[in-house]
Amino acid sequence: MEKIYSDNLERGEIVKISSETIQFLLGFSKQLHVVEYKKLQFENSLN
Repeated sequence: MEKIYSDNLERGEIVKISSETIQFLLGFSKQLHVVEYKKLQFENSLN
């Protein structure tokens, strides 16, 4: 596992994220609600 991670880390590149993108993702994660019932999974948007 460690070798796989370090190999992929060397090929990666740094990505800069704007504060608007972070705020969008935080807002989306707050409004997304996932419910599991038996073997089914329901995703609800609490908007």
